[in-house]
This record gives sequence, C-alpha cells and structure tokens, in this order.
Amino acid sequence: MRIGVARVSTRDQNPEAQQDALIAAGCERVFTDKASGKLARRPELDKALMVAREGDQIVVTKLDRLGRSLKNLMDLAEDFQQRGVGLVVIDQGIDTATPAGRLFFQIIGAIAEFEHSLMSDRTLDGLEAARARGRSGGQKPKLRKRQIELAQQMYDEVGPDGKRKHTVQQIADEFGVSRPTIYRHLEKS
Repeated sequence: MRIGVARVSTRDQNPEAQQDALIAAGCERVFTDKASGKLARRPELDKALMVAREGDQIVVTKLDRLGRSLKNLMDLAEDFQQRGVGLVVIDQGIDTATPAGRLFFQIIGAIAEFEHSLMSDRTLDGLEAARARGRSGGQKPKLRKRQIELAQQMYDEVGPDGKRKHTVQQIADEFGVSRPTIYRHLEKS
C-alpha cells in the first residue's frame, strides 16, 4: 500500500496541491500535518507510520515535506528500513527500494541541509550588517516619534465631562494602525 504524507508550514498554506499529487501517485491514504518542519511533533506522520506495514511505501511530494533536518531524515529512513517500509519522493524521483534511490536520498538530504545552513548564515549576516548601519531587525515602526507623542496627547485629553475625549479606536483610526499598536506605545510612555 502507498501511504501519502503531506505537510504545510502554516495554517494559511493550502495542502491540496500536495494531497492531489499524492493521490495521483496512487496513495490509498493521505495524512497531512499543519506544522513547521522545525517542530518535533508530527501527529499525522506518526499516524501514517502506525498504519504502514512491511512492504508499504511512504510517499511525499518533496523531501523537505518529510523531515526537519538531515539527521531527522536519516532517522526516519532508518526507521522505514527497519520496518521494511519504502520511501518515495515524487519530485526528486527517489525510491528507497533501490540502492540508487537510497544513495540519492542521502545526497539530496545533505544538500537540503547545506542549503538551509547557507540561508540561515545569509540571514544572520544581513541582520548583522543592518545593525552596523543602525537598523534593527524586524518590521519598521508603524508610528514615528512625533505620532506617538500626538497619540499620547489625544489619549490624555479629557472632555468637559471628565472622560477621555478620544477612544483608543479613534486614535488608531487617525493614524491608520491597529488598537494594539496604540496600546503598545501608550504602555511605553
């Protein structure tokens, strides 16, 4: 039996393309995790492994949909081998039932981990360069210093009845930001 395993990183991503490809590849069942690849918990992958019997194949569309790291992929491959379960990676043409497929799987896994390490290094280098130029990582502030001062003045303004003249929602609307943004800046003042 072919058992499909899909994974999307966030709840916003749609797993349908992976699921369709797995069904087209002859998978009788498809299990879909909605979690970051970095998370150790993969309940749907665990279910797929509970269903898999000797002679079955676990099928994924891409190698990065299966494991978090080379070590994780190698651990899974070893687990599959001990169970007598094959691994098929559709997009990379990997089938661990063959010696060439096992070799290719290990090479692709090493390259994927290397690529991830390079990307992490580039991100850290970029953040370091930005800090050297006086910028910090993350989004640009939604309000400038003067806008924060004006928001605080509006918040502190009291009407003749002794109540606040402006609600936080009105202040947020005035500056085109959300209420939490206003609250965050009011807390700092």
